[in-house]
Amino acid sequence: MIKKIISWLSDASPFLAVIVLWRLNLQFFNPAGILAIIPIFFYSFVRPIRWFAPFSILFCFLIDYCFDTKLFWTAMYCAAYAVIGFQYFIDIPRADKNAIVPFMIFFGIAMFILMMVNLSWVVLWRSIWLFVWVVAMYLPITNFMKKVHGDD
Repeated sequence: MIKKIISWLSDASPFLAVIVLWRLNLQFFNPAGILAIIPIFFYSFVRPIRWFAPFSILFCFLIDYCFDTKLFWTAMYCAAYAVIGFQYFIDIPRADKNAIVPFMIFFGIAMFILMMVNLSWVVLWRSIWLFVWVVAMYLPITNFMKKVHGDD
């Protein structure tokens, strides 16, 4: 019975990580729950698990709702899903350091587009801060999730 509960929690941990990171909405460190994009990216592209893509689309939509961006993160996720689905040159599941470079490209392009929509000095510095912060949190969060989910 205990092993079944532990196994269930291990299987549910990617879903729970997204929910927790989305709900930990802090204005400076996690605006609109943007840190939830880390497990969304990781378990959709790096270590794909079953039924995570529809869940990811839902939470990208919820991040859009909190950010007040009209389907931006949902569209970015779907575009990345399509591009990575048809990729031939880069094997993301075998990339170094939990595929931080593909994540930096994905998140950097998204932040650049958001920054260019409403360009000002405040938006520029906030975009730079958010990019640096989310990328810095990528490895600790993904390493912790891999241990909890049992991917090591």
